[in-house]
Amino acid sequence: MDKKRTCRLIRSSRTYHGKQGLDYAEAISKESVDAQGICMHLLTIPPGKRAKAHLHQDHETAIYMLHGKSAMWYGENLELYMELDVGDFLYIPAGMPHLPYNPSETEPCTTLIARTDPNEQESVLLLPELEAEWQKDQLLAD
Repeated sequence: MDKKRTCRLIRSSRTYHGKQGLDYAEAISKESVDAQGICMHLLTIPPGKRAKAHLHQDHETAIYMLHGKSAMWYGENLELYMELDVGDFLYIPAGMPHLPYNPSETEPCTTLIARTDPNEQESVLLLPELEAEWQKDQLLAD
């Protein structure tokens, strides 16, 4: 039996722990509303915390910075770096390794994230070997 497709209002009250090591506010996804081609949720990164190095296979990501400041290492070897301020938009192409984090020691940062993968976590591929190399490089830089 087919479910009737209709508009759905989500008042986000649940969170889930992502493979990336952070907690996401559940919103629009295959799991919550049977979305077919998009996933959207809020991410708040606590002060000084970061995600695990990862990529989203075959899916693009769009991010809007709502609160605070965020930073991200990205590129094939996490060799590139950028910072995001409130009001900034960020596009991450499919298959791009990245490692986002909150550089503030006192203030959380919050982003609105949308991906072309309707599943909350299906396309997340962790990159532990890349993260280990990145951590080694960070220690050498200090």
